[in-house]
Amino acid sequence: MKLKAALVTGFFALTAAAACAQNINGAGATFPNPIYSKWFSEYNQLHTNVKINYQSIGSGGGIRQVSEGTVDFGATDGPMSDQQINDAKVKTMHIPTVLGAVVPVYNLPGVGQELKFSSDVIADIYLGKITKWNDGRIAKDNAGVNLPDKSILPVYRSDGSGTTYIFTDFLSKVSSDWNSRVGKSTSVKWPVGIGQKGNEGVAGMVRQSPYAFGYVELIYAAQNKMQFGLVKNAAGKFVKASPEGVTAAAAASAKVIPADYRVSITNAAGADSYPISSFTWLLIPLHSTDPAKGKALADFLTWMLDKGESEAAAMTYAPLPKPIQDRVRATIKQVK
Repeated sequence: MKLKAALVTGFFALTAAAACAQNINGAGATFPNPIYSKWFSEYNQLHTNVKINYQSIGSGGGIRQVSEGTVDFGATDGPMSDQQINDAKVKTMHIPTVLGAVVPVYNLPGVGQELKFSSDVIADIYLGKITKWNDGRIAKDNAGVNLPDKSILPVYRSDGSGTTYIFTDFLSKVSSDWNSRVGKSTSVKWPVGIGQKGNEGVAGMVRQSPYAFGYVELIYAAQNKMQFGLVKNAAGKFVKASPEGVTAAAAASAKVIPADYRVSITNAAGADSYPISSFTWLLIPLHSTDPAKGKALADFLTWMLDKGESEAAAMTYAPLPKPIQDRVRATIKQVK
């Protein structure tokens, strides 16, 4: 009898534990996937009853899925447009998490020097105006470098991508021709080049293709030991991407960050600002269909500010500036 009672008690204890367990599903940007994977794993180790599952499918997919209510949260590197917000079945808030940099990567056999790229040169490579590595405009910025007489293979993201949004947002600011012909979006009609899926796909294509040129988030370049160039910023200085350069861009833009955090900081002012920098956001429903999940997400976001931000720089991201962290803490209180 005692054994039976113990088994019944154990059964109900396991059932109660299972009922309290939370499986939270999210999808979206590849840009922050490395640090999100680390954070979600660490949070689960501290809160074993909460498992956050994340699919790195691109910002476009993240916006679409959270808007339709098929995931518990989304992630994007390009803020939702007013139209997307109006059309969404599920209303969300943008929560900035970290900042990062998009870098021009290249594969030039026999060239060991770090190359410099003016902003208009990058635009014209993707517009098809600059087609050779030894083009005079590339050579002008890289005096003394023996550039090959080889055709450039531009590589771009084929999926809906926040990395593409950041990159094309920058190009639209620095090239009137790009702005009028192509514009900015998570997905654009590329004039030239070959498409690949995800930061991983672009990085892989550039690595395996001599004379290729592409754009990826900084950590993907670092992890794959890829060459990436310095980019001329709004102050006319060539800057190599780093957490410090991204922080400088955020600081230069701090006064213009709106209440909903939807802001572009590409081509920011300041001699130290890296010009292709951006926030990345989690898209959190204003009213979760499961209050327990809403509470768990709010708790995770608080943990992110308390602990996660300190891990950003080691992974080549920049942590949120202290004033933004303080604002986000107040915003988290709205998550239900």
